[in-house]
Amino acid sequence: MRIIVTSDTHQNYRNLETIVRRNLDADLFVHLGDGERECTLLRNAIPEIDDRFYYVKGNCDYDNHPITACIDLIPGHRLFATHGHRYAVHSTLTRLTQAAREEGCDIALYGHTHQSRSTYEDGIYVLNPGSACCPRDGNPPSFGVVDVSSAGVITNVVFLDRACM
Repeated sequence: MRIIVTSDTHQNYRNLETIVRRNLDADLFVHLGDGERECTLLRNAIPEIDDRFYYVKGNCDYDNHPITACIDLIPGHRLFATHGHRYAVHSTLTRLTQAAREEGCDIALYGHTHQSRSTYEDGIYVLNPGSACCPRDGNPPSFGVVDVSSAGVITNVVFLDRACM
């Protein structure tokens, strides 16, 4: 199972569309907030992804989206998705991993910091895809990929090349 993870697109529709169109064969798409306008446009432009697309509310979003989402994947794996601003992710991942664990999740996705990160924290696979438009870590815009199988979980950050921006 392949999951494409984006966050913090902040009205950059072009990069979001590029990421999704390059990965249309993905099983799920998860946007971690601060991109409600472009996600609405994307779902209208590519309706075939609508039943595979999840969105959680970021601190710059105004519509009524969920703050978190828990998604059952294949047996033995469950995903926790949030923007991160309510979990103090700028300073620690403890609250995030604790919330994921309380929900029975072994994968935690978050955004908000605009800094990509892929790690394993206290039994939880943690991924921040960075920002698809305006990173704050010196890297190019990015997105995340989570591959889940019976053999395990692999999380990666993928950087957009300058040619597609």
